Parts: sequence; structure tokens; C-alpha cells
Amino acid sequence: MIIVMQHGVETDLIEEVKSRLVQEGFDIHESRGIARTIIGAIGDPTRVPLLALEAMPGVEKVVPILKPYKLVSREFKEEPTVVNVGNAAIGGDEIHVIAGPCAVESRQQILETAQVVKESGATLLRGGAYKPRTSPYSFQGLGLRGLEYLAEAREMTGLAVVTEVMDTESLPQVREYADILQVGARNMQNFNLLKKIGEQDRPVLLKRGHSSTIEEWLLAAEYIMSMGNYKVILCERGIRTFEEYTRNTLDLSAVPAVKSLSHLPVIVDPSHGTGRRELVAPMSRAAVAAGADGLLVEVHPYPDAALSDGPQSLKPQSLSDLIHELDSMAPIMNRSLGTLVG
Repeated sequence: MIIVMQHGVETDLIEEVKSRLVQEGFDIHESRGIARTIIGAIGDPTRVPLLALEAMPGVEKVVPILKPYKLVSREFKEEPTVVNVGNAAIGGDEIHVIAGPCAVESRQQILETAQVVKESGATLLRGGAYKPRTSPYSFQGLGLRGLEYLAEAREMTGLAVVTEVMDTESLPQVREYADILQVGARNMQNFNLLKKIGEQDRPVLLKRGHSSTIEEWLLAAEYIMSMGNYKVILCERGIRTFEEYTRNTLDLSAVPAVKSLSHLPVIVDPSHGTGRRELVAPMSRAAVAAGADGLLVEVHPYPDAALSDGPQSLKPQSLSDLIHELDSMAPIMNRSLGTLVG
């Protein structure tokens, strides 16, 4: 349930309500919006009538949350959540482009790509140091060396770094180097990993699973938020269907659907969503039109020689052209394209 406090209520009255709930065994999550303070309470619903919360000073109303996800829901927080990463504010009026290679292959490759990403106008750098691959014989990433190269690229360009966490064992190491912790599609329901990531003070990029429903995706975000980390960014990256022409089926309807259900920002990955380089730009434009808060795009200086995902990786000039198109398109959506400041 959520307890909506009156406008301008005094802090001590908010604390009294929270104390009452804690005494009765409820887990408390507070959200301070522009106009209202909302207290989310998770616990035994049979005890709610005994609390008489609506009779307490400062309480405007008590609203049950019927959806299985609580903290993720619009009922818990009406205003959109904005996740700040360096100079980028994801979920606000700006649309941010996160770009980079599928995998960090070498120091030269990631530094060269990072410079391309910066010059194109993108605001964050993506790159995998640890790569979960379908085949055990495929390139698995450089591990710690890849993380060190990403850190060097950040130092050189000022771009914040997004990289994937594969398991709880490597989490401390990745956390040391990453500005955003990415949870890949294969790990969306790795609940132990989600809980550990929920304990970290780092923004999280949560990709939708290959065969996951929207509700399952939001419940995965709930795992992270229930551990105290509210800085969650959702990423639609395509789901598995019977269609074989594209790598996945990019579900753009999920963008407005999730935005109606949740306050969390939503970005789109058209690279994995299509698996085809020529489809990335049109699906990027469609994603922005659908209301996406950003894009996660793969780019490689020499995609034909890439060790992973070359066919879906943009060439440098194509990335620059795409961002120029989005810059012209964003005002139509009453938004602007994010820029790298500093």
C-alpha cells in the first residue's frame, strides 16, 4: 500500500507514520515528489485496518497497490524518475544516446571507438568487458583488462561508462569501474544478482529478457528497488518470437505501456532488437517517437572485423548521421537531445 501525506506536511508527522509502520513489521520506502510525500509500505495486508493510518495527523489517504510490483509502479511515484549519471539526466526532457562496441576487444579499439562516440554527440559509452555468449567458443571478453581500458576511455573523453555484470562474483570488480551496471537479458531473472545489485550505490540498466513479459520485467526491477537502489533504467531490447528475419522482435509498444505502468525511465536497444545494421536508424527514430528516454546503440570502427555483433554495429559515420537526425526530431516530441557537458 501507499500512504499519501498531505501537501506541506511537517517532517515529524511523516516520521510518526513511518515509525508506526515499522513497529508493525512493514518495510518502508519513502518517495518525496514535487507536491506530495508518499510512503510505500510492504507487509501483512491483514494488519492494515488495525493501524488506522487515515486517522493519523498529516495523512491524506491510504491506497492499496494491487499490482505485484509496488515500488516500480506509478501509484508509488507519479512523477517520472530521473536517473543522473555524470552530466546525463536519463528520464527527463533530454534523450540520451549510449553508444559503443558490443565487446571491448583491445585498448586501441575501445579508445578509438570512444572518440567516435564523443565526436558523434552521444553522451555515454557502452562496452562489454565480460560477454555472455551463446557458444562457449565465442569471444568472452577481456575481463579486468577490458574494464581498465573502459576507465581509460572515460578519462580520455569524459563519457560515463555502461558495462555488463554477469554474476555476483565479478560485481565488486565491475562496480569499481562502471558508472552504470548493466543487467543483460540472460540475467534479468537472476534474482540473487538482482538483489546484490540492489545493494549497490550505482545506477542500473536492466534489459528485458528474451522471453519475458512486461510484468516479469517490472518485477525484476522490483527486486533491485526492494533492496534500496531506486536508480533503475529499463531497456527494451527485443523479445524472441517466431520471426527469423530479425534477430529479435523489437517491442516498441512496451515503451508507452511501461511508462503508463511505471515511473522508471525506459530506453531502447535497436541493435539487439533487430540484429541488422540497416534497421538500427529507422527503429531508433521509431523508439524516440514512442517516447523512449534514450537509445543503446552498438558502433564499431571496423564492424566487419568485430569479434561480436558486427552485423548489427553501426559504422562511425552512420552513428553521426543518426544522432543528427535525432537532434532534428527531438523538438517535435517536445524534447531535446542530450549533450556531453564539460
